[in-house]
Amino acid sequence: MNCRHCKTFLSDVFIDLVNAPPSNSFLVEEDLVRPEIFYPLKVFVCRNCWLVQTDEMKSSSEIFNSEYAYYSSYSSTWIEHSRRFAEMICDRLSLNGNSQVIEIASNDGYLLQFFKAKGIPCFGVEPAGGAADVARSKGIETIGDFFGRMLSSKFAEKGIIADLIVGNNVLAHTPDINDFVAGLPGILSPSGTVTMEFPHLLRLIENSQFDTIYHEHFSYLSLTAVSRIFMSFGLEIYDVEELTTHGGSLRIYARHAKISKSPPGSKVGSIISMEKKFGLFNLAVYYEFQKKANKIKYDFLDFLTEAAIGGKKIIGYGAAAKGNTLLNYCGVKKDMISFVVDASPAKQGKFLPGSHIPVVAENEIKKFQPDFVIIFPWNISEEIMSQIEYIREWGGKFVITIPKLKICG
Repeated sequence: MNCRHCKTFLSDVFIDLVNAPPSNSFLVEEDLVRPEIFYPLKVFVCRNCWLVQTDEMKSSSEIFNSEYAYYSSYSSTWIEHSRRFAEMICDRLSLNGNSQVIEIASNDGYLLQFFKAKGIPCFGVEPAGGAADVARSKGIETIGDFFGRMLSSKFAEKGIIADLIVGNNVLAHTPDINDFVAGLPGILSPSGTVTMEFPHLLRLIENSQFDTIYHEHFSYLSLTAVSRIFMSFGLEIYDVEELTTHGGSLRIYARHAKISKSPPGSKVGSIISMEKKFGLFNLAVYYEFQKKANKIKYDFLDFLTEAAIGGKKIIGYGAAAKGNTLLNYCGVKKDMISFVVDASPAKQGKFLPGSHIPVVAENEIKKFQPDFVIIFPWNISEEIMSQIEYIREWGGKFVITIPKLKICG
């Protein structure tokens, strides 16, 4: 396998999670008696450009289809994050009714609804049919396709030029990252800005977030790697922010490199220096990550085994992709976790891939009165604990596994 960006042969393994089904491929009852396909889940690091990447075993068109079950609007924390971003970027770029905003991977319209409310022309690009339909029901124009050179050329032929291109948590989901980034300059106005948010590789390693590795994520990104990729296609990152979302993310701001007249902000160099100091250019740092993941796995299994032997009732909260990575790597089935609660109706009544644990609505919690609730989307654990704090009425406790096992009474 060669690096997706620089084509260097990849031989350095970051982590091997063996085999897993696609993390958002939820099952219906009829599926439980059929064979289930598991794909290798191994991640490499390129010693030339430092892009961390999976071996592409399942194509994006198979993952982001009409059955894709992730909808951004079911997290109040994420919606508020998106609202604040829309307010900030409209002020920063002086966007108005004469501007054009394009969001790539616009999902169910969770973000563009705020631009639409301000009267700013906008549309989304979203290949997952179900999510795109929800966005259209909100009156948000949505193109059902994958973004890259080809779609960018079609837009350019129609004279579509954006003052702002937004891509939140899509860059890591792109199998051909060169094709994706190459499509951006052609539809960006001369003074336009591209903003992208993505989980920061440094935080993933620092906090042992191996559960954020799954087949939808083809790349795991540092600012250094992204800067190199963007610059190779004529885009310069001129500013960057550190965010708390998804366990620690970056938001980059990019522009046409040849047109820019001012130097990048100091934060860009500061974060690249931080990455170097942390060891993101040192292969030994990557080689140690497997041990961190295994420690979490063993501690989690010890907890589940002890609780099960003690007759404790255990459920999960949040049928998130990261939870499925954890469960499948640990080999956990429904004999240890009775069910998982999720707020999304699209997931309720289905079963988690691999583990076959049923997904139910929140009203099942009070009926069951579990002793432990394992929070799989630990990045919004405060939101979840506040939402279902009533489990404390019968002595229920919360469990968080990343970066280490923690029981909250």
